[in-house]
Amino acid sequence: MRKTSMTAALPLALLMVALAAGQEATLRGRIVDSRTQTPLAARLYVQSDDGTWYFAKSSSSEGAAVAYDKMRGESIERHTAVSAHPFQVDLPSGKYTLTVERGKEYLPEVREVEIGDKPVDVTIPLRRWISMSALGWYSGETHVHRQVSELPTAMSADDLNVALPLTYWVTQAFTPPTSGDKNSPPAKAELIHIDPTHVIYPMNTEYEIFTVDGKRHTLGAIFALGHKRVLDRGAPPIGPIARQVHDEGGLLELDKHAWPWSMMLVATAEVDLYELTNNHLWRTDFHFRHFNEQYAAPQMNVEIDENGMTERGWIDFTFNNYYTLLNCGFRLRPTAGTASGVHPVPLGFGRVYVYTGDDFSYEAWMKGLDAGRSFVTTGPLLDVRLNGRLPGETFMQPGESRDYKFTGLAYSERPLSKIEIVAEGRVLRTLEPANMPRESGGYESAVEATIPVGSSTWFCLRCWAPTAEGRPRFAHTAPWHVDVADRPLRARPEEIEYLIRRNQDELERHEGVLPKAALDEYRRAIEKYRQAAKAVE
Repeated sequence: MRKTSMTAALPLALLMVALAAGQEATLRGRIVDSRTQTPLAARLYVQSDDGTWYFAKSSSSEGAAVAYDKMRGESIERHTAVSAHPFQVDLPSGKYTLTVERGKEYLPEVREVEIGDKPVDVTIPLRRWISMSALGWYSGETHVHRQVSELPTAMSADDLNVALPLTYWVTQAFTPPTSGDKNSPPAKAELIHIDPTHVIYPMNTEYEIFTVDGKRHTLGAIFALGHKRVLDRGAPPIGPIARQVHDEGGLLELDKHAWPWSMMLVATAEVDLYELTNNHLWRTDFHFRHFNEQYAAPQMNVEIDENGMTERGWIDFTFNNYYTLLNCGFRLRPTAGTASGVHPVPLGFGRVYVYTGDDFSYEAWMKGLDAGRSFVTTGPLLDVRLNGRLPGETFMQPGESRDYKFTGLAYSERPLSKIEIVAEGRVLRTLEPANMPRESGGYESAVEATIPVGSSTWFCLRCWAPTAEGRPRFAHTAPWHVDVADRPLRARPEEIEYLIRRNQDELERHEGVLPKAALDEYRRAIEKYRQAAKAVE
């Protein structure tokens, strides 16, 4: 009897399915500027109809492709940063969604493609809807955990002008960064130029202390940015480290306000920067529902639902803790970080824009960051002045009342829901955004408001642009300060009590664990906050 092969025995329809299942073809693509047709670097997502993710590679010997694959709970970030060269990806037959994004100033593009048994070619144009550099603003991120070798491609793909990777990283108390347990390859205090407006400064350090003498005892994190030598002191105490960083022209950044030691650091280490958009805010789903939520004071009105702190609750907690410190006289300047490299979030998803005017340089950008000529964003963009001056300005005013006028524009890819002027931690005025469509895409809303001032205060301006799913995306300026003679800013008693209580609780927790020099830093912080309390009495 003649034998029949298994393939020959299959019905034709099933045979076609079986053959199709084994098919694979190459998707070849280019990403270009929609107006000039110039090739662009960008961030590329490739997902099949069954939910599987795929990563591209460069088709050019001169090109580069950096795959990024991170997951935390239900939060997933899987993309490829591709250089401004053709790319390709081998795919089984089926239907796919391609999503291409590039920073905050280009509109995202989504394409559906079907793969069969032949190569498929696509050209994906990205539309620049605004150029912030044409207005004098350049973007950066100060909380980066990517390898320096990845950054030229990743920064170009997200049009991020400045990156400060934390190449030295220590998690054990008293251990110097020279022996850091999470260090990247050694860095030099030398600027790396990708091109004239995209740079990397690699000499930066993170102290993120989780253990003391080998035992779990969390303190938290602080960053030293832009210093000149590898730091050779362990923490705590933090004071000697802070002095060295400042002596070398560097800046100290508060990572998250909700670390146990954060409110001590502000009062004792002369911290410069506050992450107003921090590494818990991601492009993908909000994850950290219970991160030290006990530190959220009742007066902060933090939103909590049946699953814990909401994303908007975390944002408000971050904002209100910042406002509390400003009210107590600590003039921290805002910054932004993602911890891309650790968390499921693209580089520069949260970023800080700094005004340098017509001439960009790393030195000018860092000087502007330190001066507070800045705004942070997870979506919208701002170009706003108070009495014609940039954020970060301090106005000296004699005793009589004066008017201060906000002018400028708020820009957004999607319509803004509201624009808010904040003074002393409270929304002083809400402006209805015009959301006028721009010819190049997106929307713009004029900002115009006059505020009378009779005593010392500070102002910030913030705006909100919800996503299609209703998730909060915001932009927030650095503060303007108004110092009125003989009429000082008064912190509220509940704010001072909150700061003192946080330090007292930590002092008690550390007794018998930390050395006297470290405990004394908490005592000094308590005394500083008590001095602020005397101004209220």
